[in-house]
Amino acid sequence: MPDSGARPSIGASVGAIADLHADRIELRGLRVLGTHGVDDVERSRPQPFEVDLDLFLDLSVAAGSDELGDTIDYSMGAESAVAVVAMRSFRLLETLAAAIADNLLDDQRVLAVTVWVRKLRPPVAVHMSSAGVQITRLRH
Repeated sequence: MPDSGARPSIGASVGAIADLHADRIELRGLRVLGTHGVDDVERSRPQPFEVDLDLFLDLSVAAGSDELGDTIDYSMGAESAVAVVAMRSFRLLETLAAAIADNLLDDQRVLAVTVWVRKLRPPVAVHMSSAGVQITRLRH
């Protein structure tokens, strides 16, 4: 069956991912500047975003070998997310998070990914430390 490019979502149930495979790499608190938002002003100047990632994959070979080549280097996940946040522009955080997930799923070792994206200075009339989304995507 040809790949349509769309990745299926399992919603917010990370438990379903754990049933698929219990191993994961966690990356937390990645800060990067990007130009994302509905308003033209938001897209005209960089603003801070925070990204967290869970990469689900088989870590048994790496656990046995103790070799970096048998796992995914943390910097790969971070650089992949930075490339999307810093180099592209989206209106919605949902679209940004999906683009990060798709980028990470290009690595065939990644079985699934959960992405959290938070805008650290949301343009709202009330005091709020961040606004964000969480998505989970599975490999076909």
